[in-house]
Amino acid sequence: MPVSSDVDRADAEDGEFDGEGDALPVNELFESLQGEGRLAGVPSVFVRTSGCNLRCWFCDSYHTSWEPSHATMSVEEVLAEVESYDADHVVVTGGEPMIHDAVKSLLRKLDARDYHTTVETNGTVYRDAPIDLASVSPKLASSTPTPERDPKGDGEWADRHENRRIDLDALAALVEAYDFQLKFVVSDREDVDEITDLLGRIRDASAVEIRDTDVLLMPEGATRDRIEETRALTAELAREYGFRYTPRLHVDLWNDAPET
Repeated sequence: MPVSSDVDRADAEDGEFDGEGDALPVNELFESLQGEGRLAGVPSVFVRTSGCNLRCWFCDSYHTSWEPSHATMSVEEVLAEVESYDADHVVVTGGEPMIHDAVKSLLRKLDARDYHTTVETNGTVYRDAPIDLASVSPKLASSTPTPERDPKGDGEWADRHENRRIDLDALAALVEAYDFQLKFVVSDREDVDEITDLLGRIRDASAVEIRDTDVLLMPEGATRDRIEETRALTAELAREYGFRYTPRLHVDLWNDAPET
């Protein structure tokens, strides 16, 4: 679907856009293959919302975060688009979809229609809604847009991102409430120390078992060339620590093309 710019940019850039009533800011809505996690390869409809409360410097959905753009759609309009495809899996992603109140209504209506729903979230917001798989991707320190890595070059988001990127209460609530996978983006070897430390903190804070096989390591990169630089290290760390490796299948197949 085409995107538009009918957005209060100041609100959307800070991840605070809610729309009106049951409206959602939708950047893309398309059918493709799930590219990541334990459902990689499954035909799915993707509902990509716009707006995010974080700013990872390597964000592969730039137009949902750094430069948010979208069409405003009601939940019923989103459902009609979803139902026009054959897939019975729906991935609600972003940006950060859980910042939008209307996502609860969307998830309830998808559940009532027997869709399998995956929500891809950074783990900073918990919502009480039917979710079949919470794909939780806590952001590591290596994601922070320091001045030398900031796509806009001003470092304006560095402190806000760093202060917001981990919410232990929300992470514990998500793994307790849903079938989940913890998915970490790996940029370099130093990331694994933070991953194991954070994993220990989540285990201490939650009342459910978190197995090493619930932890997925994913190579950082939105292009084939960049993933070529991070893939081998990520796979090596997954083997060394007993975690799972997840590809970025959509990048392997279509590079950085939109709606994939």
